[in-house]
Amino acid sequence: MIKKNSVILKSIKSAVQTIFILFCAFSATAQIQFPAIDVQHYKFAIQLNDENDTIKGQATVSIKFLKDLTAFPLNLVKKNTAGKGMVVSEITEEGKTITFSQDSDVVNINATATANSLHSYTINYLGIPADGLIISKNEFGHRTFFGDNWPNRAHNWLPCADYPADKAQVEFIVTAPDHYQVVANGLKTEEKPLPNHLKLTHWKETTQLPTKVMVIGVADFAIDHTGDVGKIPVYTYVFPESKDAGFKSYAVAKEILPFYIKKIGPFAYEKLANVQSKTIFGGMENASAIFYYEKSVDSKGIEELMAHEIAHQWFGDAASEKSFAHLWLSEGFATYMTNLYLENKYGPDTLQKRMKADRLTVLKFEKRRATPVVDTSVKDNFMQMLNANSYQKGSWVLHMLRRKLGDTLFWKGIRNYYAKYDGSNANTDDLRHVMELASGQNLQQFFNQWLYTPGHPQLGITWKYDAAKAVVELNITQKQNTLFEFPLEVNVQGQLHTIDVKDKNTVVQIPAKATPSIAIDPNVNLLAGFEVTEGN
Repeated sequence: MIKKNSVILKSIKSAVQTIFILFCAFSATAQIQFPAIDVQHYKFAIQLNDENDTIKGQATVSIKFLKDLTAFPLNLVKKNTAGKGMVVSEITEEGKTITFSQDSDVVNINATATANSLHSYTINYLGIPADGLIISKNEFGHRTFFGDNWPNRAHNWLPCADYPADKAQVEFIVTAPDHYQVVANGLKTEEKPLPNHLKLTHWKETTQLPTKVMVIGVADFAIDHTGDVGKIPVYTYVFPESKDAGFKSYAVAKEILPFYIKKIGPFAYEKLANVQSKTIFGGMENASAIFYYEKSVDSKGIEELMAHEIAHQWFGDAASEKSFAHLWLSEGFATYMTNLYLENKYGPDTLQKRMKADRLTVLKFEKRRATPVVDTSVKDNFMQMLNANSYQKGSWVLHMLRRKLGDTLFWKGIRNYYAKYDGSNANTDDLRHVMELASGQNLQQFFNQWLYTPGHPQLGITWKYDAAKAVVELNITQKQNTLFEFPLEVNVQGQLHTIDVKDKNTVVQIPAKATPSIAIDPNVNLLAGFEVTEGN
């Protein structure tokens, strides 16, 4: 996703380049996992109304048990003193009532199950969502309902295993006043009128998803079938007042989708809907139903925003991180894939410009917070992970890996990684292993220094020309405490030279017939800070 703060961003370009960290009272707390269960399927029947913000839900949760149990939990936020949260009225299995208890953040279900058995439980509940389902009015004063689950806010309105390592199929059966249109993950299998000016809409997703990207969007929408990419229909959902601008600007999705399919692999879902919404993010990569902020329909940066969110359909949605410590496998990939899409369309100068801007963002961020990209220190408030490490530095790691391996092996590895983890979860070492198999190279040192070590090379480079010897002498000093190993490109008199740097001080001599022009990292291929001076 692209992050935004409470002030409407002036442009999506600034949103892509600068990630605002939002510290707010969302229920994005500790990532508690349930290792004894594996949810296979959710069916959420949700009733909405125009009189108040209370939702009525019935969740049917199908679970495979990995251990013998006499009780197990699911995430669900209990009603609090302010009246927000969910109250469970009944839980049944095949019509038999199951006892339960609710804590603040979970519902404990007293059911016996043996290892490798499958069980299905129906949970009836109601309440006013404290978060996760945003019930509000859009900029035109019309009532809307939008799921907004990242990172682990789904259990504010859905009983679930609310962490990315547990993926499942999902169905949404939404009953709402009949003036609304409903969009959700997957394909629409049914839409029918009901008495009292109500309508039932049923969406079904057969691909396994993490809860962070399971959503509904309910509003008065204008809908456009933009076209098809192969057999994949592409749709636009915008507020009627935004119809002209939105249908035009969102149509660029049809250009973006084929690039990723060609370079990465098949699209995992049966449709792609791009939706104007009330998300707290600039864009949120909900699987097959991407939500964008309200002003996005008029944004000059809509193409790069859509390229970022569509890239997430592969990385983050289909191939998901095992935990938020490895968020760069989602956000870093989406950031770099956006850059590669724009490079392909507009040329290498565009890529260099974007990598320079992203490098400055990383260097500035690391002055404030010296943590590795794979940051296991964050145990709660995962909004902290929406930072330059996860986005721009993750992107830079992929850029340097691409340069290290070359395009052919890089893309071979990326395609193999996606093919292996499509529909499941990976961590950083899983990616490393796949890239090593594809390239035949040992990448342990590369991954350790760029992803598990805080900081970056800070280089002091002094050069001088020795006319008698007809050479340029370069003295390269790593000023940071932890030494890195990397190739440094230097252009001397129009000739590109690569220097392997691994020591505190590196001295090299490069032939030159006259006092030369010197350019350090001219092709923008190294994540480092540079202080370059000419010596005497």
